Amino acid sequence: MSQHTPHELHEAFPDDVALLTRLKVDDPHFANIAERYHELNRTIHRVEAEIEPVSDEHAEELKKQRLAMLDEISALLEKARGFS
Repeated sequence: MSQHTPHELHEAFPDDVALLTRLKVDDPHFANIAERYHELNRTIHRVEAEIEPVSDEHAEELKKQRLAMLDEISALLEKARGFS
């Protein structure tokens, strides 16, 4: 079994840690997306650690969902940077 590490938002966007924190507090829409990302990310981590078995196809679908959420979060961060 290989070791898998979570893909936390602060790791994906290391230059935006303060902005991530501010948006989670000030923007309910962003906070909701960030929480959904966190929950999905935890699920993927459990799948990769073989704690929660799923089919390969389902695991790939979860990863695609995570990538789509990262794209959405990235766009929201970009927009927020424009207003900072």
